[in-house]
Amino acid sequence: MAEAETLLSAAQHAADMADYVEAGRQRALALGNRGPLRFTRDGKVHPDILEAYWATGFYVLEGVIGEAELAELRAGVDEMLERAPVAPGAAVDARGRPALGLGIKRDSYLWVKPLADPVGGTAANGGRHPAKMAEPTPGDDAPERVIYMLFNICENMDGGLRVYGHPGLLAVAQAINGPDFVPYNDAMFVKQPGLGASVAWHQDGLTHWNSPHWDEGIHGFNFQVQLYRCTPANCLWVVPGTHKLGKIDIKKRVDDNGGSDRLPDAVPLFCEAGAVTVVNRQALHGSFANTSPDLRVSYTFGFHRRASVEGQRGVLVVGADHVYDDERIFRRSSVIALAIDARAQHFTQEQRFVYRPFAGLEDHYRWNDEARSRLHDYSLLDLGI
Repeated sequence: MAEAETLLSAAQHAADMADYVEAGRQRALALGNRGPLRFTRDGKVHPDILEAYWATGFYVLEGVIGEAELAELRAGVDEMLERAPVAPGAAVDARGRPALGLGIKRDSYLWVKPLADPVGGTAANGGRHPAKMAEPTPGDDAPERVIYMLFNICENMDGGLRVYGHPGLLAVAQAINGPDFVPYNDAMFVKQPGLGASVAWHQDGLTHWNSPHWDEGIHGFNFQVQLYRCTPANCLWVVPGTHKLGKIDIKKRVDDNGGSDRLPDAVPLFCEAGAVTVVNRQALHGSFANTSPDLRVSYTFGFHRRASVEGQRGVLVVGADHVYDDERIFRRSSVIALAIDARAQHFTQEQRFVYRPFAGLEDHYRWNDEARSRLHDYSLLDLGI
């Protein structure tokens, strides 16, 4: 019987998920934590948004990114995919050209088996994914490997850099983490129809669970800019309120659910293209194998309180053996300053965000060819806790 359990087809997985998906959609709509990005008369993020975020651990900001900018982002992703190595580790793309990102120390592409769970039940990422998700069998015509994530986005995609400087999103980061907020990392999740891998249930933080200063925001949060419509069948799912619970025994939760990865209280973050989801990194979240016919591409980038990273020894990132001192924090945060100016030059009618740690230094962080060279290998300075 064990062999039969492993031969779950993609079609059967989609059918088995149907009732769960619809129930989750109804649970999500009842929460009241979705709507447009709104501000008060004095320019602050509307308190209703923050109240709902802190109550549930996530928020769906609707209609943040317009159609023109979405088109630029999609074109950038298409270019990255077209210029990807023809196979993992190859030096050329499918057309024989030098693959994108060859001069960048961190690989710009992560490949996995179709519909797989590459980290669940393993020691990867500090063992934070202790329970494995269902792994449906892809069709006979499926490739051996698919691209699962894209990295070095601010270096590889001008459109990605400009979103990183979005004034509305940075205002949200400031409202949640304070004016001296600092970046975590950035990446693009690509969940191809009928092929996209899962992300096992997890909490992101690994550093502060036993801290005497622990609270529900100490591990920061992530944005996900949605380049295409997200459905309950292909989107991220979150268990509301779990950001308040401390470190959760995830394996026990799954075992208590009969071993099923369909946790009964989880809700999907479905939304239209151009929405941006905000997810507390301590909230229990994950995504299922994409056996749906719909593509999901999510540009993910996170932010921390400066106090959460200062003096910490990094985890989850390249160079994790380094302590996060003032110099490293400043250098990684300078990407925000460059992104703000790149955006201001491109969207000239938009009011630029004033990033407090770089206030008065704007002339030193203008976006130009020299600044582009300063972005090289910026992801090696990511601040992962």
